[in-house]
Amino acid sequence: MNTRNLLLSAASLAVLAPLSANAQDEDHKHADDEIIVTSSPIAHPEHESIIAASVLTEEELATMGEASLGQLLRREPGISATFFGPAASRPVIRGLSGDRISVLDAGIGSIDASAVSDDHAVAVEPATAERIEIVRGAATLYYGSSAAGGVVNVFDGRIPDNVPEGGVDGALRTSIGSVDDSVEAAGGFDADFGKVGNANFVLHADGFYRSTDDYNIPGFAESAALRALEEEESEEHDEEEETFGIVENSDFETKGGSLGGSLVFEDGFFGISGKIVRSNYGVPGGGHHHEEEEGEEEEGEEEEETVRIDLEQERLDLMGEINKPFMIFETVKVRFGYADYIHRELEGAEIGTTFKNEGYEGRIELIEKEFGDFRGASGFQFKHRDFEAIGDEAFTPPNITDQFGVFTVREYETGPFHFQLAGRYEHTSTEARTVSLSRDFDAFSVSGGVGYEPNENLFLGLNVLRTERAPAPEELFSNGPHLATNAFEIGDPTLGKETALGIEATLHGEAGPLELTLNGFYADYNDFIALIPNGEEEDELPVFEFLARDAVFKGFEAEADADLFSIASFDVAADAQVDFVRANFKGGGGDIPRIPPLRTILGLEATSSHFDIRGEVEIAAEQSRVAADELPTDGYTLVNLAATWRPGGEDHGLSVQLRADNVTNEEARLHTSFLKDVAPLPGRNVKLTFRGAF
Repeated sequence: MNTRNLLLSAASLAVLAPLSANAQDEDHKHADDEIIVTSSPIAHPEHESIIAASVLTEEELATMGEASLGQLLRREPGISATFFGPAASRPVIRGLSGDRISVLDAGIGSIDASAVSDDHAVAVEPATAERIEIVRGAATLYYGSSAAGGVVNVFDGRIPDNVPEGGVDGALRTSIGSVDDSVEAAGGFDADFGKVGNANFVLHADGFYRSTDDYNIPGFAESAALRALEEEESEEHDEEEETFGIVENSDFETKGGSLGGSLVFEDGFFGISGKIVRSNYGVPGGGHHHEEEEGEEEEGEEEEETVRIDLEQERLDLMGEINKPFMIFETVKVRFGYADYIHRELEGAEIGTTFKNEGYEGRIELIEKEFGDFRGASGFQFKHRDFEAIGDEAFTPPNITDQFGVFTVREYETGPFHFQLAGRYEHTSTEARTVSLSRDFDAFSVSGGVGYEPNENLFLGLNVLRTERAPAPEELFSNGPHLATNAFEIGDPTLGKETALGIEATLHGEAGPLELTLNGFYADYNDFIALIPNGEEEDELPVFEFLARDAVFKGFEAEADADLFSIASFDVAADAQVDFVRANFKGGGGDIPRIPPLRTILGLEATSSHFDIRGEVEIAAEQSRVAADELPTDGYTLVNLAATWRPGGEDHGLSVQLRADNVTNEEARLHTSFLKDVAPLPGRNVKLTFRGAF
């Protein structure tokens, strides 16, 4: 059976399993259902969200422990990763990435340069995350143009919103890994320092450290497809000189921490925090070539230098919430963040390019009182970005972007029906200072949805939307070599708004011990902005232009969980998921690059008060639907195992986990990565993690 047939068979099991199983126990209904605040200002449980959204809890995150946000989330339904090495990896949602996916830090943007290029790390650290909410599909209505494809909202609790039980709580985690000799440590605590007036003052502190060497792989760093292409194009190709068994220049060190405090009232809180992040990491996949001066090397000979990135961010956040009715409102939420970000691209001992981003962002949400069966919420959002690139690869001129938006959502419930209508107006002003170019955009986005819940075991949702996205500064003003994409990129300052008309459907059903979630989507884009090769060369690099073309994205995610049986003190459960996305330019324009293939993940686990055991198989099909400038990617099957021991049981907070990822040491490459033909995923990795909560 080939990989595609195996995937389709697994997908069928994932979707049909709930239909063929016996209903045994209904006491678990929605017991673990999490409230989602990211998909709408009016929070809803997961199973009642019209928009496809999900939550990763602190307990789930504690067992995952990845170095970057993209790698942490890439096994979630509908999500892949850009994977520019283990340190720089952003989430890809339904085939969309970059400026279309918003990574939020407790509701406020990450204020870094990660959306500018895939080799730029996200300045949001997963090691201290307490909760992550994911919205699949357009969240433009609540978070602006940069959320046109989805949102990842990371909550790390550095501004406490409640008083810890017993006066203090916290957690510590440390781990070591074999594939890259990694050493990791993270920890934090909240402490109640007593009354200040009628409020409690709660202090928060956390810190993290991670260090790795270059990671091991099972074969050549270059893919078989790339090696074959190089052999065709060069008679001097020497396989013995190719890197084998390791991805060079993939090591990194990152560290940081935060200090925050809140006044927690009976009906709300207000707090402030400061955070520092420092990271130094290698960019795998080769280096930059510089022609040596005469006398240094043979005339005309080029020397390759590895590239490293030295990243720094200082960030200040304010957050408050008042749950006290006044006028027509019952809750007010305030968020504000300011960050000063800089990273230097080091070429050997020299600084090649420096990227600076100073910005701030704020939002206010007003939740209205219920009037009969009607509910509503409105908000205001603003942000400012001052971005500058200096040096050899300053492919984008210095630019300033200001944006503000207003949004509202209206809901009405009657019997089993739940109706939702939302809208947003947004104004964006972008100016490239050194080339005297500026653009202004007014964007309007609307959505209407209906949910139907005939009983507590079934929820159906349908959402229709029309969104507009203003072009990013890089899409408008780029004009220079960009080594991360191995291209000379040219923007188009005349680009207009990108418009999408889409429909999304969701189903959440339960039958006894079985639970099923199914999401489907279709989006028709007018003037989808993409980086397209024009066949020319500049500075020995292929020229790519940002062009607007009509496109279609469609696909689905399915997820099923089943409580199977109990044996001895263990409860045995199975889970399965499958996701698929297809994206192409209309009018015979071909496939859109870096779209993830069909993928299935099957899991089986046994849990008890002292021990958990889990086995997992991830199967990705080959991706042969490729754009003109990319190579196909082979499919892969990864086997992952994990065992967790809690010496004191579930209530004592101490655990030891032994995890083995990619047990069979298989070569695996993410088609969504620019580096997929020179940097596969890590080989077999055995990781030991100690965690204590108090």
